[in-house]
Amino acid sequence: MEEEEFYKKIKKELDELPDKFNILEEKINIEIQKQYFQYSGQLKKMENPAEYLTLRDTLFDDTDTEKKKEILTGLASIADTKAYRAIERYANDPDPLLKDWAVLALQESRMLMQSSLLEEQQVYISTGLGGKGSNLRYNVVFTYQNSTGILLDYQRKILKSELEEILKANNGELEEILFFQGYTTTHLNLPLKAPLKEIFDNVVATVNDYGSFLSTDVIVTNIKTLSEKEVKKIIADRKKRQIRDETENH
Repeated sequence: MEEEEFYKKIKKELDELPDKFNILEEKINIEIQKQYFQYSGQLKKMENPAEYLTLRDTLFDDTDTEKKKEILTGLASIADTKAYRAIERYANDPDPLLKDWAVLALQESRMLMQSSLLEEQQVYISTGLGGKGSNLRYNVVFTYQNSTGILLDYQRKILKSELEEILKANNGELEEILFFQGYTTTHLNLPLKAPLKEIFDNVVATVNDYGSFLSTDVIVTNIKTLSEKEVKKIIADRKKRQIRDETENH
């Protein structure tokens, strides 16, 4: 049920997107993104944001972190090449604590400049895991029929090769695959409007033709990379719900 709701929500949001869009490729913690856009919204209420242009050089001195946050965000709200170049220069060698903030400011500034030059609204899509080109990146976990089992070498090869083949057929790409007790975790990318449920159902069904070792229970997220503890908790919680539902239906 939880996965069904995830797929429905994604599909609804994607159906409402315009044909032209840009994807933020960098992996940036979703909480930092929320902080940035809330802060950006507050600064946009200022009567004269152009005053940040006069402060752009202070990005490169010993100004404290919070002030640099404000200047970066303020510059990103100005459709001026000087503002964009200042952010771009800073983003190439930022203070370590402001690396993600600088990336978000550069994204917002680039979008504003493009909207101004092209005279059309630009849409940027950002997730916690970022993307590649026009594809979104996902952390996808394939669970096993045997929740404490470990895949044999030939089973690992089958899962990896079939997953790569199906992703390729859908203009996607496997970036990483790691095998653990009870599950396999992957990082992969797929086109924005790819039918996720159908693709992962196909992977499970195809792999299980060689021996039913994968569960139909697939975990999918584009918010962050799930830790081992988080994966095991999700698996355990789903198993409890399944047992409860089966008990109630008898």
